[in-house]
Amino acid sequence: MSALLIELLRHVGKGEAVILVPVGQELTTQQAADILNVSRPYFVSILEDGHIPFSKTGRHRRVRAEDLFAYKAKRDEDRAAGLTELAEMDEELI
Repeated sequence: MSALLIELLRHVGKGEAVILVPVGQELTTQQAADILNVSRPYFVSILEDGHIPFSKTGRHRRVRAEDLFAYKAKRDEDRAAGLTELAEMDEELI
């Protein structure tokens, strides 16, 4: 819990926007896209490709916050692994 609070204060201290979202809350596609820092149309393509489960309320897609954050954690993990691999390849060339 204290690590989470420290992380929150670090972002606030940098002047970054912080959004607190209850884990069980359903988000609109625009809210979810804003959290991932991507466009709404791109986020919808992520949903349609089956990367994140969603439900529909009428014509509107809704995403559970916990599913969004699980996707974000996996995406960030994959990016870090890719960067590590690139750094290792770069060192091999030197």
